[in-house]
Amino acid sequence: MSSQMTDNAKFNVRLGVNIDHVATIRNARGGEHPDPVRAAVLAAEAGADGITAHLREDRRHISDADIERLSTEINLPLNLEMAATEEMLNIALRHKPHAVCIVPEKRQEVTTEGGLDVAAEHKVLAPIVDKLANAGCRVSLFIDPDPVQVAVSKALGAAVVELHTGSYCEAHTAGHETKKVSELERLIASAAMAHQAGLEVHAGHGLCFETVQPVAAIEGMRELNIGHFMIGEAIFEGLENVIRKMRCLIDAADRSPLVSPELKSVEL
Repeated sequence: MSSQMTDNAKFNVRLGVNIDHVATIRNARGGEHPDPVRAAVLAAEAGADGITAHLREDRRHISDADIERLSTEINLPLNLEMAATEEMLNIALRHKPHAVCIVPEKRQEVTTEGGLDVAAEHKVLAPIVDKLANAGCRVSLFIDPDPVQVAVSKALGAAVVELHTGSYCEAHTAGHETKKVSELERLIASAAMAHQAGLEVHAGHGLCFETVQPVAAIEGMRELNIGHFMIGEAIFEGLENVIRKMRCLIDAADRSPLVSPELKSVEL
């Protein structure tokens, strides 16, 4: 397996495909179909740079067996999303995926509702980040676009921050243009701060064909992780076609400067 996300010069922003909801469909009826590992193989053929899978505590979609197979059967780097628990830490240390993204998790939530509050949870997160990093995993913290969260993520020793794009995408869906612009500005400012601090910047949650380009165009953005929308669209267009279309939109994003110099110079 590759030791890092593919970084073809043509692809300035990497695309990680989240296959969780292939497993959601499988689990709705039981059995083996559709197979999320097969989806990962198709994603690789269609131009994905990595595979993301969230092993939830309640195993509502991705299973332990899926993680086992993804760790051994795919030729793309695996990004394991997980809660900051001892059980999940032990699983990650056993498989040692290329990357581990620590995310907040509530049993009653339908999907992830926001970023980690790393400022409030730093005592819990610090030893987990250290153990994962020492095992050779690239540690990412999934956070809201907030300067305090960026600063604490840096202090914790994370290599990556993944900015939660949910509020931006929700504003787009609701047609709230002013809110959409303000949320995009928050993403831009947080990405600038993180990049300046030496953190690699990723983003994800709720991105679709209509919202992906402004985020892909953010200076310093290196990776987008997208799942639910693409799996849903695959019902109508086919998974490979959807991934190729998303790949093309990301590659075509206008990367002219979107942030003012004063935002770039903010010190942590």
